[in-house]
Amino acid sequence: MLTLPTDDHRLEPYRLRGAPLVPRAPRIPLTRTAFAAAHVVSDPLSERNPWDTRPAVDWDATLAFRIGLWDQGLGLAEAMDTAQRGMGVDWLTAKELIERTMRAAKAHPMKPRVACGAGTDHVPLSDLRDAAAITAAYETQAEAIEAAGGQLILMASRAFPAIAASPETYAAVYRRLIDGAREPVILHWLGDMFDPALKGYWGSGNVEAASDVVLDLIAANPSKVDGIKISLLDQAHEEAFRARLPAGVRLYTGDDFNYADLIAGDGRHHSHALLGIFAAIAPAASQALEALARNDMATYHALLAPTVPLSREIFRAPTRFYKAGIAFLSWLNGYQRHFIMPAGFQSSRDITHYAAVFRLADAAGLLTKPDLAVERMKTLLALHGID
Repeated sequence: MLTLPTDDHRLEPYRLRGAPLVPRAPRIPLTRTAFAAAHVVSDPLSERNPWDTRPAVDWDATLAFRIGLWDQGLGLAEAMDTAQRGMGVDWLTAKELIERTMRAAKAHPMKPRVACGAGTDHVPLSDLRDAAAITAAYETQAEAIEAAGGQLILMASRAFPAIAASPETYAAVYRRLIDGAREPVILHWLGDMFDPALKGYWGSGNVEAASDVVLDLIAANPSKVDGIKISLLDQAHEEAFRARLPAGVRLYTGDDFNYADLIAGDGRHHSHALLGIFAAIAPAASQALEALARNDMATYHALLAPTVPLSREIFRAPTRFYKAGIAFLSWLNGYQRHFIMPAGFQSSRDITHYAAVFRLADAAGLLTKPDLAVERMKTLLALHGID
C-alpha cells in the first residue's frame, strides 16, 4: 500500500492493480519501423558541479537500457532531445554515446537499426550567423556519426530561428547535408512545445507554409530521404502531411499524444515511429506492433490504449520536461540504481506528476518489477515528506 498525492492537494491510499507485461522479442517481423529515443543514465558518484560541467555518464546502465530496447525488436534513435541534447548533455558526451552505442549495436545478435542525431550544438549560437557556418557545424557532427556507422537524423537546430532564417537558407543548408550524406537521412521537425527556441522552424510561423518548404526539400531528392520525424502534436496535420510525401519516404511520428492511431493508419497511409515514449513503454509498444503485424487490431489497441494517458501525462506542458518521466520509469523498473539526471533535470517535475505517472504506468502494465517499483516510489515519497 502506498500513499500518493493528488492534483487537488490530498493524499490517498493506492494499491497496485495492473498485470505487468513481460518484455520479450517479437515473434514475427514487424510491419512498422519503430525507433525508441532513449535517455542517458547519470553517474551521480562521479558528477561534479552538475550545472556547469559535462555530465558523468553511467555507461554500463546507459547501454544496458538500449540493449533492452533492441531485445524487444525496437530500433534506437540515439543522442536526440530525449537524451537531453542542449538540456544537460553536450555534443562531446553525445559523440561518445553514439560511438559506444554503435559498437554495442554491431555486436547485438538482432543487428538493430540505430539512427543518430546530428545538430549544431557544439558551436555557440553567436558563431552561427549564416548558412555556411550552420552547414559546417552540422557537417562536423554528421562526419562523426557516419564514421561510427550511424544513420543520420538531421536534428532541428536553434541556429535557424536565432537568425530568423528564410526558407531559402533552410533549403541551402539542408540540400547540402542531404545530398552529401552516405545514406538516406531522417529529417527532424520538432515543435516549439518541445523546445521554445525552435518556434518558426522552416522559416515560417504558419505550419502550412512551413510544410510546403520541407515537402519541396524532400521532393528535390527523395531517394536521399529515408523519412521525416514530425513532433507537432497535431494528428490532423501529420495525416495530411504524410499523404503528400513521395513514395518510399516514411513519416516517423513523434506525436506522443496520438501515436496509436497514427501508427495504425487510416487504411491508405500510416506512420512509422520515432518516439521518446517508446523508451518508457517498450513492452507494450513491441507487443502491440507485433499484433499489428498479425493484423490483430483488437490486441494492438488493447495494448496501446492504456499507454496513451500515461504518455500524455509524461509529455504534458511544459512538454520539454518529458525526459524526467522517461528516466523515472527506467528507475522504477530497475534499469538504473538512482533517479538522478544530467544537470539535476529530475527536479523539472513535481511529486504529484510522478505519482500520476506511477498510477498510469501501473494501469498500462508497465511496472514490470512491481515490488521494486513500490519500494522506489516510497523512497521518492519520503524525500518529499510523504510517509
